[in-house]
Amino acid sequence: MSELDEIDQNILAELRLDGRASVTVIAERVHISRAHAYTRIARLTREGVITRFAALVDPLKAGLRSSAYVSMKVRQHDWRELKALLGALPEVQHIALLGGNFDVMLLVRARDNVDLRRVIFDQIQSMPGVVDTQTYLIFEDVDTR
Repeated sequence: MSELDEIDQNILAELRLDGRASVTVIAERVHISRAHAYTRIARLTREGVITRFAALVDPLKAGLRSSAYVSMKVRQHDWRELKALLGALPEVQHIALLGGNFDVMLLVRARDNVDLRRVIFDQIQSMPGVVDTQTYLIFEDVDTR
């Protein structure tokens, strides 16, 4: 994999701002030719720097009015199976394996508190390998992008 230079970083910054921007627009904003921008984006994708293009969804407007971070302590030898089970839950939007006082942090979004409770208590806590969870309700999301 090649090192990312300033042009690569600028292209990535533009794509983070607007993943639907055309190659022509990105080239203009980064001050390179369209062909050069196309080649750079293709390389960044091929090398796995850009892993996918996705829409950022406003959870409230999508009907997901209740969100929480859930920290978990897990049995280490169950991690691979647990990661797959957590990833299969549509309410789990992010999974991070951590070092520190707990092992895993989840971002969970649900229709309301009743649904959030169901996901955490009935689904997540009953999974094999889950030792303990703590739930941190999100009162407000602030998008810094």
